Amino acid sequence: MRVPLLLAPLLAPLALGLGLLAGSLPARAAGLVYVLNSGEATIQVLDADSQAEKSRIRVLREVHHLALTPDGKTLLVGDSGANEMLFINPGTGELLKREPLSNPYHMGFSPDGRFLVITSLRRDQVDVYNWDGKALTLATRFDLPDMPSHLAYSPDGKVVYVTLQGNGLVVAISLETMQPLWKTEVGPEPAGIIWQDGKLLVGVMGSDHVAVLNPETQAVERRITVGRGAHALFPSPKGDVLYVTSRVDSRITLLDPRSLDIVRVLDVPGGPDCISFDPQGRLWVTLRWKGRIALVDPQKGVLETRRVGRSPHGILYSAAAPAEPLTN
Repeated sequence: MRVPLLLAPLLAPLALGLGLLAGSLPARAAGLVYVLNSGEATIQVLDADSQAEKSRIRVLREVHHLALTPDGKTLLVGDSGANEMLFINPGTGELLKREPLSNPYHMGFSPDGRFLVITSLRRDQVDVYNWDGKALTLATRFDLPDMPSHLAYSPDGKVVYVTLQGNGLVVAISLETMQPLWKTEVGPEPAGIIWQDGKLLVGVMGSDHVAVLNPETQAVERRITVGRGAHALFPSPKGDVLYVTSRVDSRITLLDPRSLDIVRVLDVPGGPDCISFDPQGRLWVTLRWKGRIALVDPQKGVLETRRVGRSPHGILYSAAAPAEPLTN
């Protein structure tokens, strides 16, 4: 079922004004939304309720991706162009510190929280850092041409899988032996990758599909056509749907997580890229080609869009820190 969303920004104010028939939209929860503007070296911190800008963190060059620490208390943002990692309090937007770190592009903590793996798109390297809850220390570095992009872990945390955009491969790396295990071809310019029910799902950005890769046999068992520029995949918080962004055809495809069949297609103009979810199940989406973000209700469509900085990439909804109690 395809849902056109071109008119949704025009219809949204009316729908919101009418309360969507006596409150079919849930009440909004307090929160902050972090938008990484890769084209203008800023991190915007927005109020999730009003979408008003609360603050703007200046970075040196080019921010793309982010990750929460396992305890959820610190947000890490990589400035890949400046070789710097920023540490931010996700509940307040306070910049805690900045540390030099080699070309952090995409990143993610292992399921057990022991490691942070970082891909370096420009330097053809993948770095594995130890994480002790406070600091990062480099454990090992892999030279992996060509253009390491996104990563995913096996559920037991023993293996990390990395897409290589430049040569169309996925590489598996053991975090037990710190050695590469295998490489296999999946298609041109693979980008986003996730683990789903024993398979690896890979967005093939240089084509129009998601490759379903069996990590046991290293064979692509299926290709799911979702649209040109198939980029990244995001499981819903409840695990009942998978969202796939296609930047060239400007759409978000909803997949059934068990059958991997297409359930619905949402047309979202502007090059949808990264997605974060709020407690109401709405999608906060960066629109890479328009310098905007979209707020998408999967049932109602795009409620509103907001201008942000140039080339927004990573995005995160975070619950706001509770207000300090008033004292006499």
